[in-house]
Amino acid sequence: LIARRRRTSCYFYPRAWPNLRSEDWWERVVLKEFGPQDWLEKFRMSKETFFYVCSRLQPGLAPHSTHFHPALPVEKRVAVALWHLATNVEYQTLSPLFGVGPSTVQTCVREVSYAIVLLLKPLYLRLPSEKELENMVRIFRTRWGFPHCIGALDCLHIPIHPPLRLSADYYNGQGWHSILTQATVDGLGQFWDVSTAFPGSMENSAVLESSSLWVLAKEGRLCPNPPKHFMGKAQKYVLLGDATYPLQDWILKPYQEDENLTQRQLQFNYRLKRAHSVIENAFLRLKARWQILLKCDDCSLELLPTLVLACCILHNICEAHDNPFNEEWLEGTEPMELPKPCQPAPAAMEDGQAEQVRELMCQYFESCGE
Repeated sequence: LIARRRRTSCYFYPRAWPNLRSEDWWERVVLKEFGPQDWLEKFRMSKETFFYVCSRLQPGLAPHSTHFHPALPVEKRVAVALWHLATNVEYQTLSPLFGVGPSTVQTCVREVSYAIVLLLKPLYLRLPSEKELENMVRIFRTRWGFPHCIGALDCLHIPIHPPLRLSADYYNGQGWHSILTQATVDGLGQFWDVSTAFPGSMENSAVLESSSLWVLAKEGRLCPNPPKHFMGKAQKYVLLGDATYPLQDWILKPYQEDENLTQRQLQFNYRLKRAHSVIENAFLRLKARWQILLKCDDCSLELLPTLVLACCILHNICEAHDNPFNEEWLEGTEPMELPKPCQPAPAAMEDGQAEQVRELMCQYFESCGE
């Protein structure tokens, strides 16, 4: 028996793929038969935008192969990653579709996400130049009727399954586990500042104080030096927040609603909330397009910041390239069982001088007769 086993072992060679997979599906079906709507549904972008992204990621996704696993083309690796980000299907479900193993799907998601952040973030998610800030002011004024404004600010809670040892840190005020992403968008709903991976137990005001945006504002890098004039006074550009943010000379929020508000203050609240809706819509489109953000179950806490940034960058690319958005994707993006935490900012963070800025805005709206 020992001799026979030794003889037969000489003729045994392990198979690279133990199961039959549709390895040619990508080349035979996707590349040759997919129409424009198929590309949009599965990859959330047009075919032209997809190959543009692939060309940009080529330097960061150099092929590497082994004896048993030949290197996947860059386009196929990007396709695997985008399909997962768009549909949030499990690795095991996506694996046979592309003819690769679940571990390969996971590797594609990780490597493509890192490449997107490394190579595309400097192009699509960066601090605007002075000329770009002026253009953002113009868009907010013409599209949303709010002057001297460069962005809307808010936080997004992303549901997760945290490690047991960190469960309390990620348990937010509404009774579910999440990570926090703070983002700022322009008047077109494109992100230009994103800070992510804060524990869900943090309040929006604490996230703001811990973010790079706070540092930029305190260093005066969010507006020209000296500041542009508004209503006859030198005034910093402003961001628009909600009640969870502190009133600053560069962050405006609504007056607290009560029966004592004047007509001017009510008009200010209406204008601010209408303009602030641009980031609420941006978050909805972001989650609808990249449904991995509806519930991050398959990825580790270490990968999450990169994954969230990659989704924001891809959102900007799709918006900048005028890729169509399917309204049906919005279904299920706001589950009622996961209400949004909303804790007012502490009074200690309020800037006493900022009330003068709100008053200037009230004067502006009154003078416009709006």
